[in-house]
Formats: sequence, structure tokens, C-alpha cells
Amino acid sequence: MPEAASTPPDTLNEQVGVLKRREIEARILKPFVAALAERFGEAEVRVVLAEVVKAAARESGAVMRAQAEDGDLTRFAEAWEPWFRGGALEIDELERTTESWAFNVTRCRYAELYRSLGMAELGATLSCNRDAALIEGFDLDVTFKRTQTLMEGKEYCDFRYHRNKV
Repeated sequence: MPEAASTPPDTLNEQVGVLKRREIEARILKPFVAALAERFGEAEVRVVLAEVVKAAARESGAVMRAQAEDGDLTRFAEAWEPWFRGGALEIDELERTTESWAFNVTRCRYAELYRSLGMAELGATLSCNRDAALIEGFDLDVTFKRTQTLMEGKEYCDFRYHRNKV
């Protein structure tokens, strides 16, 4: 049996930015998820979708770590440029050090995108749920905490990344 070709590196975030990427993905996923939900049940499809999205985010985090060469959270923050591109996220940055990165998202065009596409109920699964998995892929010694999101109708999203003390 011939050896499977390896998948080329994923450079879409750098090429088009994450917001445009999420729109493309959402437009494909909306009818696909609806068809799967009709056939297999919505609850089961949402579980599988969440697992796939989190696995992809962990992989993205690992790629970010390889590019950063260490667990420096300032490098993690710098690698977020494609997520911010084009005003996709407006933030109030509270802290950025090698050990901690804290900010509040005051405008989230990802949430706006999912609402405009009639996918508000899937927005958290397709975007927000990636955040904890992304840092898991980047560095398991960093804790992520968020208590609220704009996606769920709150005033802002609170992102807090902190290196665990050893």
C-alpha cells in the first residue's frame, strides 16, 4: 500500500486572517452540521463538532509553541495577530508579561459573524471553545480562565492566561 502523503502546513490564518477563515468554515459547516443533526441527532453532532474543534485548536497551539521556541506568553500574545486582524477583536489589554497575559475583548466580530449567519447557537463551539484548547497545545503549564463572553451576551470577554507556579 502506498505511503500517505503528509498534509502541508496550515498557513491560512497568516494568509487570510482568522475572522475570514471562520466565515468560510461557518458557511460550509452550517448546512453540513444541519444535515448531520437531522440524520444522527443534534446533541451527538454538537459533541463531535466540539471535540474536532478543540483538537484543531490544540494543534494550532502546538504550532504556535514551536514557532515561539519557549512558553513565553509575550510570544503567545504576538502570535495572535491573525485573530485580531482587521479589527476582528477589540481589546483592552490589562497585562502582558512572560508569565501572564490578561485582556478584555470589548468587541468580537466573530460573535457578530455567527449571529449574522444565523449560527449564534454554534458560535461558542466554533470559536470560544478553542481558546482553552489553544493554550493547552501551546503550554500545559499555563492556565486559562474566562468567566464570560460577548458570544453569550455579556458586556465583554475576560481572557486571563497565567503560568502555573512550579
